Amino acid sequence: MKAIIFGSIGTLVETSNIQRQSFNHAFKEIGLDWYWDKNNYKNLLKKSGGRNRVEYFANINKSTVDSKKIRELKTQYFNKYLNSNIINPREGVLDVIKYAKLNNIKIGLASTTTIENIDAIFTTLKDKILKTDFNFIGNSKLIKKVKPYPDIYFEALKKLSLKENECIAIEDSVESALSANKAKIECIAFPGLFHMNDDFSFCKKCMNKLDISIFEN
Repeated sequence: MKAIIFGSIGTLVETSNIQRQSFNHAFKEIGLDWYWDKNNYKNLLKKSGGRNRVEYFANINKSTVDSKKIRELKTQYFNKYLNSNIINPREGVLDVIKYAKLNNIKIGLASTTTIENIDAIFTTLKDKILKTDFNFIGNSKLIKKVKPYPDIYFEALKKLSLKENECIAIEDSVESALSANKAKIECIAFPGLFHMNDDFSFCKKCMNKLDISIFEN
């Protein structure tokens, strides 16, 4: 194995509830009477990408909204929270990064979120994890099709100069894990808060805490 690719910002930091609350703040600011509770949001996470979730919810509620503006407002609230609070990495993440560095294994982040969100994640981590720890960091501007399409993984392989069988991915949702799967990259499921009961049976393994032993096999 020559690379470990974290698949999203949610594999580094648990952000699901922060994102849900940020959407609700955006709805309130824009004058919508929408409110996404935890069950709503869990179901909407099956749609990859914030704008896609807003548009899907608008369609089923027969509403017309400016999904781009809502996404921008949500991002502002999300980043404001991350930039003013310190959040620890998810369990085992630091061990995996340390292991990769000690064993000369490249590290990637195959995220398709905005550059602003990625910057905010590294701010909230407060030097526990650095951008310079990564050999590749993806973002929404690098690809045309978001997950579950495999485009971001193809981009990661290209930038890392590696083949799919030389990498392993870590993903926190089924949609994102399918992205790695379609790129023919073995995937470790590391479910986020709202994905604990999802079906990750197509993944190599499902872990609630990352353990470096999985990479040594």
